[in-house]
Amino acid sequence: MAKDSSDLFGALFDPPPPTRTVPVLVPMPAPGPYSYSVPEDMVVETGSVVQVPLGPRQVFGVVWDDAGEKSVDPKKLRPITKSFECPPLKAEMRRFVDWVAAYTLSPPGLVARMALRAPAAFDPEPMIEGLRLTEGRPERLTPARERVMELAAEGHGWTKSGLAHAAGVSTSVIDGLVKQGVFETVFLPAPPVVAEPDPDYVEPRLEGPQKQAASEILEDVRKGGFHVSLIDGVTGSGKTEVYFEAVAETLRQGRQVLILLPEIALTAAFLERFQDRFGAKPAEWHSDLSPRMREKVWRQAVTGEVKVVAGARSALFLPFDNLGLIIVDEEHDPAYKQEDRVFYNARDMAVVRARIAEFPVVLVSATPSVESQVNGSSGRYNTIHLHTRFGDAAMPDLHLVDMRRHPPERGGFLSPVLLRGIGKTIEKGEQALLFLNRRGYAPLTLCRVCGHRFQCPQCSSWLVEHRFRNQLQCHQCGHNEPTPDHCPECGTFDHLVACGPGVERIAEEVEKHFPEARTIVLSSDLMGVKRLRLELEAIVKGEADIVIGTQLVAKGHNFPLMTLVGIVDADLGLANGDPRAAERTFQLLSQVTGRAGRTGLKSHGLLQTYQPQHPVMQAIVSGDASAFYEREIVEREKAVLPPFGRLASIIVSADTRGEAETHARGLRAAAPQVTGIMLLGPAEAPLALIRGRHRFRLLVHGRRNSDMQSFLRTLLANGPKERGSVHVQLDIDPQSFL
Repeated sequence: MAKDSSDLFGALFDPPPPTRTVPVLVPMPAPGPYSYSVPEDMVVETGSVVQVPLGPRQVFGVVWDDAGEKSVDPKKLRPITKSFECPPLKAEMRRFVDWVAAYTLSPPGLVARMALRAPAAFDPEPMIEGLRLTEGRPERLTPARERVMELAAEGHGWTKSGLAHAAGVSTSVIDGLVKQGVFETVFLPAPPVVAEPDPDYVEPRLEGPQKQAASEILEDVRKGGFHVSLIDGVTGSGKTEVYFEAVAETLRQGRQVLILLPEIALTAAFLERFQDRFGAKPAEWHSDLSPRMREKVWRQAVTGEVKVVAGARSALFLPFDNLGLIIVDEEHDPAYKQEDRVFYNARDMAVVRARIAEFPVVLVSATPSVESQVNGSSGRYNTIHLHTRFGDAAMPDLHLVDMRRHPPERGGFLSPVLLRGIGKTIEKGEQALLFLNRRGYAPLTLCRVCGHRFQCPQCSSWLVEHRFRNQLQCHQCGHNEPTPDHCPECGTFDHLVACGPGVERIAEEVEKHFPEARTIVLSSDLMGVKRLRLELEAIVKGEADIVIGTQLVAKGHNFPLMTLVGIVDADLGLANGDPRAAERTFQLLSQVTGRAGRTGLKSHGLLQTYQPQHPVMQAIVSGDASAFYEREIVEREKAVLPPFGRLASIIVSADTRGEAETHARGLRAAAPQVTGIMLLGPAEAPLALIRGRHRFRLLVHGRRNSDMQSFLRTLLANGPKERGSVHVQLDIDPQSFL
């Protein structure tokens, strides 16, 4: 029935529906989301990934949760430019971003940026060209053509290269069939980055202790919900195989798994072990990935196509579709701490992410952190102990070499005791590992005539000699210069002397004593990831007699022929003011000595030390880790240090020393008076100059229940504002005190 004229008049002049506004979090250091209008023809929801104008630029962002913002006139707002065709960030992921931002006192946009690390992946991946069998038949049917047609007979689409490979023919055979109309062109979805892992691919080979541990883990995973398990097992005890059972059960439940590893160098061997158990490799996520592969992994994690991701700490911010388990391998490792832009500890944030989304998390280590040990003893974590190695392998016999009684020869750094041990080891066709956590040839170069020391022009640190590259290099900012042949201060030739050893100098000494031995030096500054993997494979195959390395060799590697580990300077990590120095030294030396004897061969560890009575040295050689942890926990509790207290670091940096110091003193004066929280400093940081910027440090110390974040927010709000070159950097729960 036709409407009357009054209805038409009303319809013409009815006010248009109100324009919708939404908050959008952009990847900028802003305190919160900005408001944008939504065009009428666009559909967005909370969590949608969008493109918006910001000043003269177009940036990506996420439609965020409404935080009760003030009403804004939509006409004054700029509209969203585009809504990407990718799944929205789930509510649990948005809560996680907000939690991390609030805890670390970081702008939420910078935290969200870590979850959106692959902007090119926001749109669906383009279809790829493929082939499908038609009713046509070739003029001449050869055996090769017949194999191709049999494979394609089921009607599925194939890529040309995939079909040729499966049929064992060249692509020219496929091209000939296409020309004759036997195949037609179709478009196929892009293939997954990895095949889907099969939780029942092989039957796990577990012994008594491992079976018991696996049953506990499986029980935790099956009952669902949030809880934390800590697998505390000696090196070589089968911890990886145990948590693989948790991975398998999660896959059977149809959920995704994230496995965090502290170093890229660990991934190659880990990927092979994973493939042996599940028939396919997990997807990788780390800084060495190509941009194209990064896009694929991000997209397929969001859509749920990728079931397992193994990666570095940044993988924690991948917005998975249905994450059901996080494994944190080597949970004690300092590499999980990020100290750039957003300062966070991936181990702790993994626990938070699991708690928010209500699923289990498993922490794994042969030398758990003191924090995890305390959480386990208090019942917050379910601790699963593995006290013996898998199979017939035994822990190495460890001995201290007192360098006061067995000093090295003049100009050397290896004691006669260690040199004899190396000689006997390589005579038996076995391998020796020499560990020194110091890169380069020597940490300091000076002139014997005038005493001039080579220092970085931009940092308060000495230049390290790298003799393999004929360079002096700063390990703080990367500054380097050719190694001179004369002193720049007094001009004297041939009187420059290298002080102290690095791995290159130890290699030189080894070459002198064992000229026929095959030696490999492993250090992060000598090789990229690909070369490192090749070197590690060579060691596993027995193509080296003596391995000399930094902490790269301490983590997770399995060297079947390694039967001697020599620690060149066991005291090195104890010589600083870090409150975690004893713990870190114990962990590192325990991990290094654990590289020996993992396949059942009789093995030894020799630790060169000038402090044989130090509690750390005694704990390592006695194998009594529990006694060390008990002592360390008592000391921490007395000093109200983590986990019994809380710490936060404030670093003030500026182009001039005066600016940095004035601002730091202004912050100190603005500190609120709060019971249970103490502010120490300011004082020059141990590294007072880095990259030309002067640094002052304040340390906030509070009790465990202290509201550290509120204290710091008030301090920053009341203190002087950052002006000129001044920059203030906050680090909640600092791991570095430099």
